Amino acid sequence: MENAPVTQQATTPAMLLQIAIDKGADMDKLEKLMDLQMRWEQNNARKAYHEAMAQFKANPPEIGKNRHVKYQTAKGTTEYNHADLFNVTEKINSELSKYGLSASWTTAQGEKMISVTCKITHIQGHSESTTLSSSPDDSGGKNSIQAIGSAVTYLQRYTLLALCGLATREQDNDGQSQVEYISDKQKSTILDFINAKEIDETKFCEFMGVDSVDKILASYYNKAIAALKSAKGKK
Repeated sequence: MENAPVTQQATTPAMLLQIAIDKGADMDKLEKLMDLQMRWEQNNARKAYHEAMAQFKANPPEIGKNRHVKYQTAKGTTEYNHADLFNVTEKINSELSKYGLSASWTTAQGEKMISVTCKITHIQGHSESTTLSSSPDDSGGKNSIQAIGSAVTYLQRYTLLALCGLATREQDNDGQSQVEYISDKQKSTILDFINAKEIDETKFCEFMGVDSVDKILASYYNKAIAALKSAKGKK
């Protein structure tokens, strides 16, 4: 009877570290192997995150506008439909969890602006985030606390949608300033950088958390340019 083929197991930094320990390697070598193991784990976690997000985006949840708002202003009646925060987070988080992902937010308030950062984390530890800022929403006769709460809710909703690549699917006119994308001139400048440095456009869009260059938020233009200027590219 012929012997069954032997399956070779790939050598990992952890295996090399164990071998070094067994052989009594010095601390300097062990530290280098531990650093290699850490970078190997981080790289695997990053790849797992992007694989999970790709699977999520292949089957995104449908988010309808479930809330109707109507109020009087000095200029007349303001009326609109929108998807509230609970509706957005419930549906998105339910789908994210299927791929080992979860979302959370942090909030910071300056003298005039409120910033909300949404972070999506994979069970292996890698996370990515995006931040949007706004002034307090004092529309509809809100007091100062209500204005802050409304702005935070708005920003939480849109940072989650943007980070998940769903911002273009569920835009609404909810009485606040509309999400503004880069201009044609700014798009042209970005594409010039990408072409000049031979940068992978798809990977750059992933870095910016968008499906295409023209969907980069106007408030993220400077971040995009800074990233492109520092990128080495192929040349």
